[in-house]
Amino acid sequence: MFGPEGPTLRELAVQALSSVEHGYDLLAPKFDHTPFRTPAPVLDAVAEALAPLGPFTDGLDLCCGTGVGFRPLARLCRRSVTGIDFSAGMLDVARRRVPPAGPPRVSWVRGDARALPFTGAFDLVVSFGAFGHFLPGELPGLFAGVRAALRPGGRFAFPVFAPPRPTHPGFWLLSGFDAVMRVRNALWRPPFVMYYRALRLGAVLKELERAGFTVELRVLPGSGRRADGSPRGRLVVARSDGAPEPGAHTAAGRVNS
Repeated sequence: MFGPEGPTLRELAVQALSSVEHGYDLLAPKFDHTPFRTPAPVLDAVAEALAPLGPFTDGLDLCCGTGVGFRPLARLCRRSVTGIDFSAGMLDVARRRVPPAGPPRVSWVRGDARALPFTGAFDLVVSFGAFGHFLPGELPGLFAGVRAALRPGGRFAFPVFAPPRPTHPGFWLLSGFDAVMRVRNALWRPPFVMYYRALRLGAVLKELERAGFTVELRVLPGSGRRADGSPRGRLVVARSDGAPEPGAHTAAGRVNS
């Protein structure tokens, strides 16, 4: 992260003391050189898992950042791909990354994911690594907006990964990060909402079902297995109506978080 192309410690500190929007504007030119960017193998695995459910016509990348989600969406969507993010800086990077010519047609929209300006516009919405920016109380409105943006039978999909166990150093690293952010937000304004362990998968799935989705969990290809045999990565597929797809497991009663 502190290499020649990535942000310096000072730049990260300035970002952390800014609002979420302005912080990402500042980080945008170097964001793709940080560990915060979704790795290419995860993007490819999501596209592989969603391919049997397609093809799709129009797709939306929710909280698209620098546009790395364009590649899997372009493989899945025949007509158009739209990215929405509230950071102008991140969208500027996305526009430079992705050529405007199609197919599929691509467009970038500056907007708040909690107030989506779309109605019945997409049959696929994806999101990568964005949920740490939403507080638990914001999920009902977020998911209601996503459902409104989908056509009947459309799907909202995002990858999730099993959290490290308390015996793993990563557990304490993520917990420590969240603790620091809570102290920062208690002492400094504006707040910077970014937590790794604030949202539990079980709570997310319940809110999706309350919003009117049929929720399924699929194993994320190539994610490996934990010591107990459970998959390390899953794909949440929330359908705006209809029954679960063949071979998928409904979320109810199958989440331990």
